[in-house]
Amino acid sequence: MNTDLFIQKLLEAAKTRGLAEAEVFLVSGDSFRAMSQQGALSNYTVNSTRGLSLRGIYNGKMGYAATEAMDEEAITQLVSGVIESALLSEDDSFQQIYKGDEHYPELDLYNPELDTVDEKQKIDLLLSLEPMAKAKDPRIVQLAYNAVVTASSSHRIVNTHGLDLQDRDNLAYAYAGAVAKEGDRVATGMGMTVSRDFGKLDAEKVVNDATEEALFMLTAEPVPSGTYRCIIENRCMPDLLGVFSGVFSAESAQKGLSLLSGKEGEMIASEVVTLMDDPLMKDGLGSQPFDAEGVACFPKAVIENGKFTTLLHNLKTAHKAGVKSTGNAARAGFAGSMQVSPTNFYFMPGEKSLAQLMEDMNEGLVITDVSGLHAGANAISGDFSLIAQGYTVKDGKKDKAVERITVAGNFFQLLKNIRAVGNDLFFPGSSTGSPSVDIGEIAVAGK
Repeated sequence: MNTDLFIQKLLEAAKTRGLAEAEVFLVSGDSFRAMSQQGALSNYTVNSTRGLSLRGIYNGKMGYAATEAMDEEAITQLVSGVIESALLSEDDSFQQIYKGDEHYPELDLYNPELDTVDEKQKIDLLLSLEPMAKAKDPRIVQLAYNAVVTASSSHRIVNTHGLDLQDRDNLAYAYAGAVAKEGDRVATGMGMTVSRDFGKLDAEKVVNDATEEALFMLTAEPVPSGTYRCIIENRCMPDLLGVFSGVFSAESAQKGLSLLSGKEGEMIASEVVTLMDDPLMKDGLGSQPFDAEGVACFPKAVIENGKFTTLLHNLKTAHKAGVKSTGNAARAGFAGSMQVSPTNFYFMPGEKSLAQLMEDMNEGLVITDVSGLHAGANAISGDFSLIAQGYTVKDGKKDKAVERITVAGNFFQLLKNIRAVGNDLFFPGSSTGSPSVDIGEIAVAGK
C-alpha cells in the first residue's frame, strides 16, 4: 500500500473507532558509515529505516502506537494500540493534536547531489586520511579511529485537522583520531569536518587538526593544583553546554529537575552572555521548519544579555505554564514519546578571537577537552568535576600542553562569571555549539 493511501485509511479508521483527534508521524532515513584501521576497512554499514507512529486522544487521554509495516493489519493494530495505551495512561494533563500555524519557514536542508555520491568515493576519502596523517610527522603512528558517514532523513506529520507537513535533510562528515608516539609517551588528537556538500569535506583540515593536537600533547603534564584564570575553547564548551542543556527544558522544570524554574526575567548570567536556540540557522545540524508536534519553529534567545527569558516548551508544558509553545517538541525516533529538546543551541559569539582572549587573560589555562561528563556533572545542581586537558597561557600566548588535571565548578555560577565570549563559534559535529569563552577563575586539581 502506498504511503498516502495508508495514512488516509489510518486516520479514517482512527475517527471511526472514536479517537477525537489523531496524528501520524512518519520517519524514514538512509545512512552509510565506514571506518578504517591500519589503512584497511574495519567496519562498513549501510542502513535504511522507515517507521510510523499514530497518536490520538481517546476518552481525554493521549495514546501511542508504532509500526514498521504499512498494510491493512497494521491499521487495525495501530488504532487498537492507541486506544489501549490511552486507557492505561495515568497522565491527566491537557493533551492536544496541533491544528497548525498560518506560516512555516522554508529551509534548504537537503542537497540531492549528496545522495548521488557513490560508496567508492566515500571509501577513497576514508582511506586517504591515514597515509596523509603519517606523512605529516614520523611520530604519527596511526589513526586509532576514523570514519566517513553520510545520512539522510525525512519527517512527515499528518493529522485529522488537515495538517500535512514534511521536511527532508542530509549531511556528511569525516573524522579522524591521530595517535602520536615519542619514546614512552603517547598522545591523541581529533579532527572533524561536516557538510551537506561531500566535495566540501576538508580531509586536509581533519588530518591537520588531529595530528597537530596529538603532537602538541606529547609533552603534556599536569599543572599544580590551584585556582586558575581559564578559557574554555570552542571545541570543549559545547560539551559542557550540552550536558546541562536539560536545565532549560520546561519539562525538567515542571518535574522539579531544574533550578531555573520560575526564574524567567532574572539575571542568571553575565551581561556578555546570550544563549540562542535557533532552528532556522543556515546549515545548522539541528535546523528544522517545524517541531515534532507540527509547531512552526522560530529563533529565540533563552538568555539575552544575561537575562533568562524563557524555558523551552512543547505544547503540553506550554499549556501548563500558560504560555505559547517555543516549537521545541522532539521525539527520539518514530516510536518515541513527546519530549522537549533544543535545536541549534549555542552562545552568541562576541568580537574577540581566541588569541585576543588569551592576550586579555595574560596567564592561565585554556581547556580543550573534558571527559567524564555524565559521571562528573550533576545536571540538576549544576556541579561538575571533570578530567580535562589543554594548555597553559603565558604572556598572552599559548605555552605548554596540560593533561591529567580535574576542573571543578558549578555551571550556574560559571554563567555569571563569564568575562568575555569569543568570535569563533563552532559546532563539533552536533547541534550544540559555542565560541571560546573566558570563564574567569576555576578550581584545578593537578600535581
